[in-house]
Amino acid sequence: MSQRSPQLSKAQQCRFQRLSASQPSRQIQSEGGVTELWEESQEQFQCAGVAAMRNTIQPNSLSLPNYHPTPRLVYVERGQGFISVTFPGCAETYHSQQTQMTSESQSQRQDLHQKVHRIRRGDIVAIPAGAAHWCYNDGNEELVAVSVNDLNHQSNQLDQKFRAFYLAGGVPKRGQQEQERQTFQNIFQEFDSELMAEAFNIPSETVRKMQSKENRRGLIVNVRERMGFIRPDEEQQQEQEQRGGQSDNGIEESYCTMKIRTNIENRRDTDIYSRQAGKVNVVDRHKLPILKYMDMSAERGRLYQNALLSPHWSVHGHTIVYVTGGDANVQVVNNNGQTMMNDNVNKGNMFVVPQYYTVTFKAGNNGFQWVAFKTTGWPLRNPLAGYTSVIRGMPLQVLTNAYQISPNQAQQIKINRGGESLVLSSGGRSD
Repeated sequence: MSQRSPQLSKAQQCRFQRLSASQPSRQIQSEGGVTELWEESQEQFQCAGVAAMRNTIQPNSLSLPNYHPTPRLVYVERGQGFISVTFPGCAETYHSQQTQMTSESQSQRQDLHQKVHRIRRGDIVAIPAGAAHWCYNDGNEELVAVSVNDLNHQSNQLDQKFRAFYLAGGVPKRGQQEQERQTFQNIFQEFDSELMAEAFNIPSETVRKMQSKENRRGLIVNVRERMGFIRPDEEQQQEQEQRGGQSDNGIEESYCTMKIRTNIENRRDTDIYSRQAGKVNVVDRHKLPILKYMDMSAERGRLYQNALLSPHWSVHGHTIVYVTGGDANVQVVNNNGQTMMNDNVNKGNMFVVPQYYTVTFKAGNNGFQWVAFKTTGWPLRNPLAGYTSVIRGMPLQVLTNAYQISPNQAQQIKINRGGESLVLSSGGRSD
């Protein structure tokens, strides 16, 4: 069952004349990296009810803790690092050690916290609505992560606008125009410092540092000393030892222990494969059960030189496509038989394919690679050409009368692709 809001505003009713590939329109420079945002007021993003962004985190830099009222799917395009998603009510059963240097000695401070996950290139990370999260780049290259938030999810009872609530850092406000836009501020800034000191039972001076009203470092900051965490395999062993294989409560048995990440480029998990055409990997609620609560999914596709993605439509949600490599001609047609898109797309482009609109890709000479974010946890599509197509499932007589063709021609439409399904090889056709 869909968990998206059934009510769409006029701007979100997919009333537009054309779709087009786009690049980020806004850039937020921080001390330790850059945040790029696609213009969410574009008609195609309004139609899909999503907001997209791309974070580039420099080595030994930290994307500061924040949360948002909508679920988010993240694709790690490059690099590696650590991420933690903090769920309310879950136990802090993981340990880290922090070295403290003083003028006289060196000491170790033990710290309890929730699970920290290793992330690498190709990972899909699920971040539920309202869960605070942070990300740290411990590698030697930039960590690049592309994210899509589903603004129409039922968890969001605010307006259909992307919001992020930061627990540290922030972006300086520059005039009235900037104040009207999303400015990503530290939520502690405007609280009374004495009240916060009482709430945390800490000195007011510490609260003033938490409030950090100067905001000069931005949303991604440099880390003074490298951070280290116990590896996931060590964490799992430690958790079993500490808990004795028993769960303390119902929350820990389900939400707290759910996986939040999986690698979408794992060859063993390929859903559709053609030696001549390419492959498609899908991450849905079956492969990553937490997506059941988020009602989102993702897809990683690769087409070889001049191969095609069969014309098809998606049944349960919109598709937001991010190009990761190569190039392709993309064609999209709506219910009026109107061409909504007939463009070449390249690396870094993003575009939306609305639910039920028919779409096809044809890769260029360098092939074509993409990641698609879907606003459904149960992605289902109907291809028009290939072994599993809706056309193949129709009787010959229906096709001969529908298209005014001979039975032989109708048979060719049904079977000429042989066993190929969805990803179609480039072959010479006989005219």
